[in-house]
This record gives sequence, structure tokens and C-alpha cells, in this order.
Amino acid sequence: MPQGDTPNLFDDESQGDLFGAEPVPGYQPDPDKVRARLHKILAEARAADAAPWSPVRLSLYRTIVPQMTSFLPDEEGAQLRFEFEQELERRTFM
Repeated sequence: MPQGDTPNLFDDESQGDLFGAEPVPGYQPDPDKVRARLHKILAEARAADAAPWSPVRLSLYRTIVPQMTSFLPDEEGAQLRFEFEQELERRTFM
């Protein structure tokens, strides 16, 4: 069989570099939208006389609020986390 009919399986140029490509940037949420959502959650907690959320929703907020604050400047995120925890204590969710 002539060599011209068979593809060269070891040809380095037939496959691109697997690790040399630029990494795809991860998703970065809009800080203004994150901030607005956090303020909405805090407003719900502050306006309620009793527990404003179901246990499932409370569990969700306990998980996502700290994560959401990581997309804000450090001091602002820390302040919003503190305010959220204060509302949880005030409503005796703890």
C-alpha cells in the first residue's frame, strides 16, 4: 500500500495544542444587580414582624447571601453579610 493513501496518525500538526489555548473567562455577575438583590433580601427581612421566609428559603439565603457578597468590594460585602446576620439574629432564625 502506498504511503500517500494512509494518513499519518503521528502528525503533530493534525491536532491543536490542548493546553496552549487561552482559558475561557468565567461568568462575572453585574455588581449592581448583585447589590440590588442583596438589598431586596435585606428589605424583606427588615420589613417583616415575624419570620419572612420558609425554612427552605431561609436555608437558600443563608447559602447564597455570603456567596453573592463575594462579587462586591470587600468592605461592602462584609457590611451586607453583617447586616444579614443581624437580621437573622433579630428574627431569632438562628
